[in-house]
Amino acid sequence: MPKLKVHGTSLYYELHGEGEPLLLISGLASDSQSWPPVLAPLALHLRLIVPDNRGSGRTPLGATPLRVDVMAEDCLALLDHLSLEKVSVLGHSLGGYIAQRLALRWPERVNRLILVGTTAATSKRNVSLLKGWCEALKLADRQEWWRTLFAWILSRGFFSRPDDVAQAVRLAMDYPFATGDEAFKAQAEAIAAFDNREGAASITAKTLVLCGREDIFIPPDESERLHRLIPGSLLSVLPDAAHSLHLENPEGFCSSVLEFLKAP
Repeated sequence: MPKLKVHGTSLYYELHGEGEPLLLISGLASDSQSWPPVLAPLALHLRLIVPDNRGSGRTPLGATPLRVDVMAEDCLALLDHLSLEKVSVLGHSLGGYIAQRLALRWPERVNRLILVGTTAATSKRNVSLLKGWCEALKLADRQEWWRTLFAWILSRGFFSRPDDVAQAVRLAMDYPFATGDEAFKAQAEAIAAFDNREGAASITAKTLVLCGREDIFIPPDESERLHRLIPGSLLSVLPDAAHSLHLENPEGFCSSVLEFLKAP
């Protein structure tokens, strides 16, 4: 798969499907491989552009200090490289932060905007959580670290199935392109510093705010506040899903995304 040299790093990306372009931007410690349940269904209708954020997957962290705006600039460079004048953008969690900045700084390049499991500013509680996760990276028990992280992003229903939890932990630990500790800390710091509450009101792209009803990391009331900040935006709350709603309710996720993109 191709890479693009940009701003001191080499940006890995994948292309899937044909049709109207949709840029998929992943969240903290996630990459282009975090979309499997929804990739094929969406690619039947859309041309998907799926990069690895700095420090995740096959994109090195690079020497540039990591900020959300730097990652938004990476996405813009990728659109320029692919000669895409205007695309719809879907960002999950940290990816939603990046998507907001992309839509604010270059509104002429964003057709429609889908903000998934994200908010306008990182809460004080989540800043504290992120700091704790970074400090826990020093501990030897990485299995427990992953279990703790998953407890915040996956539903209680998922955690009622011990075999599924064990498999998820194994997959995370064995993944050959896992986000390293330095990159995790850099992404976490970028998330902690993000505050777009003033800028959200200036987003002009038609916007869908999508969240999981069981999300405890960014609860639905935070998504609702984001929805109220963005003029004319729509809000959809998916059942049977927490923070990683594209993994837990892929059918509902794809249905919501395609319905929004196809609407007049």
